[in-house]
Amino acid sequence: MSFDIQGKLYEVFEEQQISDKFKKREFVLEIPDGSYTQYVKFQLTQDKCSLLDQFKNGDEVKVTFNLSGKPFTKNGQTMYFTNLQAWRLEPAANNFGAPAGAPQQQEAPSFYSSDADNDLPF
Repeated sequence: MSFDIQGKLYEVFEEQQISDKFKKREFVLEIPDGSYTQYVKFQLTQDKCSLLDQFKNGDEVKVTFNLSGKPFTKNGQTMYFTNLQAWRLEPAANNFGAPAGAPQQQEAPSFYSSDADNDLPF
């Protein structure tokens, strides 16, 4: 499952070397949600850790991520873990859906004319 979300880069954590073969880097995205702001933590792994290098706190970004979850049972009690695995980061689009820095789309022309073109038979 792949999802996209846009928000402000709130905090970036250092890369962590978990084992000889696994590394991760986490970051928090500030996402406006009506009158409440959400702070959502994402994770990058392996070669994707460097995707954050081109951004700084406060940058508006679009994050593409996978949602995954799994159970973990210990001492007869099951807990569930959810992970937001980011795999693409890019500068956020402006309010009109065009990439940042792209020219704004002009207003569409009107098809209504008040001239004497009104010679319809009805």
